[in-house]
Amino acid sequence: MARILDVVEYPNPSSNEIVHRVPENGPGDFRIGSQVIVREGQAAVFFRDGKALDTFGPGRHTITTANIPLLTGLVGAVFSGNTPFTAEVYFVSTRDFIDQRWGTPEPITLRDEVLRMVRIRAHGTYNMQVADPQLFVAQVMGTRGYMSTQDVSNYLRSMIITRITDLLGENMRTVLDLPAMYDEVAAATRVRVRDDFASLGLLLKQLYIMSVSPTEETNAAIDEAASMGAIGNMDSYLKFKAARAVGDSAAAGGGAGEGTQLGMGLGTGLAMAKILSEGLSGQPQQAPAAGPAAPASPAAADPVAVLGKLKEMLDAGLISQAEYDSKKAEILGRM
Repeated sequence: MARILDVVEYPNPSSNEIVHRVPENGPGDFRIGSQVIVREGQAAVFFRDGKALDTFGPGRHTITTANIPLLTGLVGAVFSGNTPFTAEVYFVSTRDFIDQRWGTPEPITLRDEVLRMVRIRAHGTYNMQVADPQLFVAQVMGTRGYMSTQDVSNYLRSMIITRITDLLGENMRTVLDLPAMYDEVAAATRVRVRDDFASLGLLLKQLYIMSVSPTEETNAAIDEAASMGAIGNMDSYLKFKAARAVGDSAAAGGGAGEGTQLGMGLGTGLAMAKILSEGLSGQPQQAPAAGPAAPASPAAADPVAVLGKLKEMLDAGLISQAEYDSKKAEILGRM
């Protein structure tokens, strides 16, 4: 015969334990008159047949049909005070769980008005508390007999990251402005995430953004734009890329004829940059005032020719695949 649980308590929860079921491995035998002892910082949710019957706060509680009226219909009149019935008690920690960590497992990709496309990582901490023990057990526990903060961290982290991604996509003009947006983004994220937490019976008490940082690739793009001092100026940017690529090639090559090769490479690179810039703007650049103006090169106004030059620059390593794709789309979009 199964042992009847006359006194039910859970005195020593671990620091990261949110819920512990008694018995842990399934329903136990109770009877009218059994006692439930709930300590400070706990709540006890009484379940029978998968249905929450009542929630007890701190103190000593005797199970009766008076304090759990639903027992009258579920247990039935055939049960006397000594007749056992099956049920479960979920002890829920109601203390604050602080310094819970969240972070992006993979970089977030966002549009950027200056750098066009950026990838960033973010991480921080949050504090939470179980505000509605009965709702939390019903929504999250399932058939488990134990739940810790680690068991729900991935789910809660995905909520936070989703909301932060939405906010940055809606409000971030450029990644260069991010340091000034931490407090604003954190406050807006708290507002949105609180409703998500509340749907699980949780209260989000605080959320902190410790860092929102670009990936190495995005940092390289920022450094490159800063070094040329002309962010947004495509003509200057392409000339800078061409000159730097030729310089890198010369430094790696060495040997006789180095100066001649450098001059030829630089001239070719700048010529390509000029043609590409003219093709993207739709206007040929003006020649210096000295001498009669030369007619515009047909290749400069011909999208096919511009795309050909663009492909040459890609093959030569003067521009990246992303830059090639972006410029190609821009040219085709004007046709």
